[in-house]
Amino acid sequence: MTTQELQKVEQIVDTYSNGQRNLIHVLQDMNSEFGYLPEEGLRRVSEKMAVPLTEVCGMATFFKSFRLEPRGRHLITICVGTACHVRGATRFVDKLQSGLGIHCGETTGDQRFTLETVSCVGACAGGPMVMVDGDYYSQIKASEMESLLKRYD
Repeated sequence: MTTQELQKVEQIVDTYSNGQRNLIHVLQDMNSEFGYLPEEGLRRVSEKMAVPLTEVCGMATFFKSFRLEPRGRHLITICVGTACHVRGATRFVDKLQSGLGIHCGETTGDQRFTLETVSCVGACAGGPMVMVDGDYYSQIKASEMESLLKRYD
């Protein structure tokens, strides 16, 4: 992390009183600021809040909304809930993993895309559902994925 980024971590910590009960708020703010929780930032939080690093890391790994690695510029999310699964969501997952050269939860080497799955997005009638950066695409075919992703440069 740069000196400026570490200063931002300290500013985030300073907005809350010291102690573990505000740790979740600090981690949420850091995750929003950086898009993930950098290891050096977690160490700084531990020192500044006088909370053992094991507790900081324990909270950071407990919640799925926190990431320990940076995300790509574009987040691809595929619903694999029952309705989407029945309508072929696994074909999307397989095609994207193969085409992007990554597995779910990973980011491409060029930091362009991160691929994730979710259990349900609440739009079962439109399944299979694919989201890119919060844009919803319903009833899309796996063969259309390549042209869809070209929109996200």
